[in-house]
Amino acid sequence: MKQPKFIISGGGTGGHIYPAVAIANELKARFPEAKFLFVGAKDKMEMQKVPQAGYHIKGLWIAGLQRKLTFQNALFPVKLVASLIKSFFIVQRFKPDVVIGTGGFASGAVLKVASLFGIPTVIQEQNSYPGITNKLLAKKAHVICVAYENLERFFPKQKMILTGNPVRQDLLIPADKMEAVNYFKLDASKNTILVLGGSLGARRINQLIEKELEFLLGLNGQIIWQCGKLYLNEYAKYNERKGVQVVAFIDRMDLAYAAADSIISRSGASSVSELCIVGKPTIFIPSPNVAEDHQTKNAQAIADKKGAILVKESALEKEFEKTVAELITNESRQSGLSQNIKKLAKPNATKDIVEAIIKLIN
Repeated sequence: MKQPKFIISGGGTGGHIYPAVAIANELKARFPEAKFLFVGAKDKMEMQKVPQAGYHIKGLWIAGLQRKLTFQNALFPVKLVASLIKSFFIVQRFKPDVVIGTGGFASGAVLKVASLFGIPTVIQEQNSYPGITNKLLAKKAHVICVAYENLERFFPKQKMILTGNPVRQDLLIPADKMEAVNYFKLDASKNTILVLGGSLGARRINQLIEKELEFLLGLNGQIIWQCGKLYLNEYAKYNERKGVQVVAFIDRMDLAYAAADSIISRSGASSVSELCIVGKPTIFIPSPNVAEDHQTKNAQAIADKKGAILVKESALEKEFEKTVAELITNESRQSGLSQNIKKLAKPNATKDIVEAIIKLIN
């Protein structure tokens, strides 16, 4: 068999990039001589993250639609046409055997062109409520790998495979708690609360933690607070407080999860998938500012199975302190949430997605 060629496209946020890189790494392990080309959106984080992972990437001039009337929205049709034309030349020159899309507008242009060439396409949908790009592409896609049940109303049933979302391989074997405590220089006798705002950071969660800092520390707590690089300058001053660590980004997520007794997090698809594997008591605070409110739907899917607690941003003032206090002081609640969220984990997601891709080549 000749060594296959793969185009992988997706980006805008870590939630689209990390699955794309995980799929590429697994394909590379199976086909060491295979050729890979990533396609992303110019000026987005994939243009740094993908080369850091060891892959070549080309950028398209594309961005999502804003929710209000803006100059950027007026440019959208021009950007879309430009991206389709560039994608045409990328696909024609590279001649991939399969094109894989993990979401975002860049993947829309590339998969659309691939389907016009008759090249097999795979969609990897991370969310419980699909984005507009993947819904439009579903008709022509050969395989659609999904992370949640009951997506038949969006995608053709015969094309869907329930795989789950790819996660970092270092999470599949839990890190040692004492190693984690030492790494972060924590006090082993205190409740460690891990705060995650997603790859870009979350303004509302940062404001909340700032306001509730004394309350959280008063629960015999210590905090690892991932605020995002956009917000580090604003919140780094709290590093002077005993029991508080503010960072833009956490390199050793395996150790951060191992150190945590409880977690406060956004509910982007990758975060939810990781937290199912980690199995720690979790409070989800979904971002209301995302397409189709998919974070709320992701969190609701876990909360419905008693695997996590969902607190909407609009209810934080009223519910946050009560919810956190109840969780931290109630061990049976903690163990119930942990057991239930672990049942929803899909640790073999990356391998299952790659199996589906290999079947297409064969």
